[in-house]
Formats: sequence, C-alpha cells, structure tokens
Amino acid sequence: MNLLLDTHIALWAIGDNPNLPQKAKELIMDPDNSVYFSSVSTWEVMMKHDAPHTNLSLTASEFVEYCEEAGYFQLNMNNKHVVAASRLDTSEAENHGHKDPFDRLLLAQAKAENYSFLTHDSKIEWYNEKCVIKV
Repeated sequence: MNLLLDTHIALWAIGDNPNLPQKAKELIMDPDNSVYFSSVSTWEVMMKHDAPHTNLSLTASEFVEYCEEAGYFQLNMNNKHVVAASRLDTSEAENHGHKDPFDRLLLAQAKAENYSFLTHDSKIEWYNEKCVIKV
C-alpha cells in the first residue's frame, strides 16, 4: 500500500514522538508499504517554523532531510493535485469550520494518486473520502 503521511504524522514519526499512534507506527514500518511525504508538508513545516506563535524548531530543510533518512519518498504537488482539491466535497468540512488548505491539498494528493492518507486529524473525516486512514 502507498501511504501519504499527514504533516503531523510525519513530524511525529521522524521525531520518534510518543504521540504517534501504534497503528500508524505499524503501517509506516510495514515493509509492504511505501511511505510518502509531500512537498505540501514541507511548505507547512516552513510556515509553522517561521510563525511567531508556534514552537516548531524544525526547519523545512531538516524536515526533508529526516524524512529522506527515514526512507520516505517525496511526492511533489502538481496541477493534477490542485484540480483534485477543487473537486473535493468540502461542504461538510466547511460546516464544521475546517478550511485548512494544507489538509485539502494533502487529501487531494492522496486521492489523485490512489494513495492512503494517514492522519490523526478527526476533521479530515468530514471530507468523506475513502482514502483516509484515521489513526
């Protein structure tokens, strides 16, 4: 199975964070699975690192380096992903106040590539996409 990691899952995994759910660890460590991180996540890490109200000390370049060291493959955003994001059913998510562009793009990438999107974010379920694996 091809897994696309949500940004927080990728951060937890490369940082050996105890918040990483056991199911996520098992899926990531399964040798039958290919694990991907997105350029969208790299952008999100950069934005959070640069924001004054967050405490993310990891830079975007360090994030990429650690993901690559972990053996994750990079998935770059392209026009197919942007078009897929425009086709997501956002009505339920927006009714719940969820408008995170990073989440939408990551979910769209997973859907467009026929990957499973590994997340801990309960708000992603409001998109009702079959590609989501909530841990």
